[in-house]
Amino acid sequence: MQGKQNKNRGPLGPRTIGVVAALAFFGVAGTAAQATVFSSDSDSGKSVAAVESFPPKQTSDRPKADHSDKRTGDSHRKTGDSRSKTGDSRSKTGDSRAKTDAPDRTTSDSSRKKPDARSAIIARAKTWDPHTGDRVPYSQTSYHNGYRTDCSGFVSMALGLPKPGENTVGLTSSRYTERITMSELKKGDLVMDALGTNTTRHVVIFEKWANSEHTAYWAYEQRGRYGTDYRTRDYGLSSGSEYKAYRPKNL
Repeated sequence: MQGKQNKNRGPLGPRTIGVVAALAFFGVAGTAAQATVFSSDSDSGKSVAAVESFPPKQTSDRPKADHSDKRTGDSHRKTGDSRSKTGDSRSKTGDSRAKTDAPDRTTSDSSRKKPDARSAIIARAKTWDPHTGDRVPYSQTSYHNGYRTDCSGFVSMALGLPKPGENTVGLTSSRYTERITMSELKKGDLVMDALGTNTTRHVVIFEKWANSEHTAYWAYEQRGRYGTDYRTRDYGLSSGSEYKAYRPKNL
């Protein structure tokens, strides 16, 4: 009976065909069904149908890319870029604060300029060798290095004014000086008497106070019958004196 049933079924039995069809339809993971028919010896007249399993073929050698990691990485990079921009913003803010905290060089340079200009006046006055045997003799008609060798010519030279120099009245002009009080005198300022005649008018260059009481001061001058001198004076300190204090415009 069994041999008869096998002959009627043909090469593959209905059950075998059903199994193969089910495996192909559902795609069972990890297996691929292939039906292989083995025939028995002709003497026995028997045939056997068997199913042999093979590992499934991989559709691709490369694993699928994990896009979620890339997106996460992009998110981290964007966050990092945002932090970097925030850091740059803070850096710029720090630079702005540093510039704000930096000292005003213009102001400091201006404050240094005035003492230098005052020292330059004194330095030029010393070039006429005051109170030495090499001093420049006094004269209203002679010249030394292009400047008159009287008191106003000497002061014009020390202030760096054009040659041959202004006279005493000209030095009191608002073009060159401005009036100040005697208590405001500083190095390089002038004390002048611009009244009277060319034999009574006089001007000296103030250097410093000779004492704490301010009853005398050290001054450079070009005085008559002597020449360039450096000595203590009290011009303008007494009540009613015709000597007044002036500050050069370049100081």
